[in-house]
Amino acid sequence: MAERERDERLAAIYAEHFDFVWRSSLSLGAAEAEAEDIAQDVFLVVRRRLPDYDPSRPIRPWLFGIVRRVAKDRRRSATRAKRRLRLLPADSARGSDNPDPEQTAARSEATDFVEAFLATLDESRRSIFVLSEAEGLSGTEIAEALGINRNTVYTRLRATRQLFAQAIEKRRQ
Repeated sequence: MAERERDERLAAIYAEHFDFVWRSSLSLGAAEAEAEDIAQDVFLVVRRRLPDYDPSRPIRPWLFGIVRRVAKDRRRSATRAKRRLRLLPADSARGSDNPDPEQTAARSEATDFVEAFLATLDESRRSIFVLSEAEGLSGTEIAEALGINRNTVYTRLRATRQLFAQAIEKRRQ
């Protein structure tokens, strides 16, 4: 693949999938301040490995696999780093000047609940749950991204959904 063609493909992939890569890094435990750096590192890897990518395969699982490795490398080198910033509520992210305080509080409480639940999961279950529930990837795409058997994905996803439902029920009591 010619360098110019590779750079054009990279620009198109970057424009279309940057948000996915950024959200994926957050779902893997990166701080918001670190997510953009991880995304940039991911696209450096993508540029280098683009000639190896099989365009007949879905790109998001391939990108997630790269995100997972980059995030893991960063965690390994900075195990004490904690999340410092949180995602803004959806209204604030869209530029609303007067968000409803009750909605903001409810959204913040729900975010805290989900983050606490995700923190109880091992990396594999957390990745499967987030890729399915937040990103809408299929079991096949998740299996490919994580390098595991599709049946394993479905088994872990079903068990994690049950745990989530139990956590919600416990919270309501």
